[in-house]
Amino acid sequence: MFNDLREMIQAYKARDPAARSSLEILLLYPGLKAVRSHRKAHWCYEHNLKFLARFISQRSRRRTGIEIHPGAKIGKRLVIDHGMGIVIGETAEIGDDCLIYHGVTLGGTGKDVGKRHPTIGNNVLIGTGAKVLGPITIGDGSRVAANSVVLKEIPPNATAVGIPARVVRVAGEKVNYVEDVDHVKDVTDPFTHDLVALRGEIAKLKRLESRFETETEDHYVI
Repeated sequence: MFNDLREMIQAYKARDPAARSSLEILLLYPGLKAVRSHRKAHWCYEHNLKFLARFISQRSRRRTGIEIHPGAKIGKRLVIDHGMGIVIGETAEIGDDCLIYHGVTLGGTGKDVGKRHPTIGNNVLIGTGAKVLGPITIGDGSRVAANSVVLKEIPPNATAVGIPARVVRVAGEKVNYVEDVDHVKDVTDPFTHDLVALRGEIAKLKRLESRFETETEDHYVI
């Protein structure tokens, strides 16, 4: 237990340039507190003490703003930076040496049973506000950009960006993305969707304005 705690503190020191001391990390960092509470909750969950497990996890949620289901499996040296608004589902699995920023969701799509949540490999970075949904795998060493929505597998050492997320780099090399997934085609960028709708409304208003001006001119023609 003490070795695990010492490794976690060292991981925070290595990942967070704002960390000043081990004592500060131990007492004040919500990410470390959330993971420590999860270790206890997960032990209870594995030993069929489900109510106690949920009690511990919900108390931790209130204290830290980070919700980790007791059933989730978390590896060593996970660093949760800031942490507020993170949600990690019951069947999610996270490998060793990962870095997760605030607002991240490792959730389900509502369509799967059994294994419903993502599997995150080792040394994976998930940026602020990213959503990783469904029983998919994010390969070792990969990066998920901020606010991306990941709905399909990401290979190792890749960088995924966008809504839906597309692989733009693998092992540091740019790749040409080819759309080859069925249900992902139906998921659009909400900003783009709203922008197109706004342009349509503007065009409609311009047509009405032009029509009104024409009718007004005809009415006053002598």
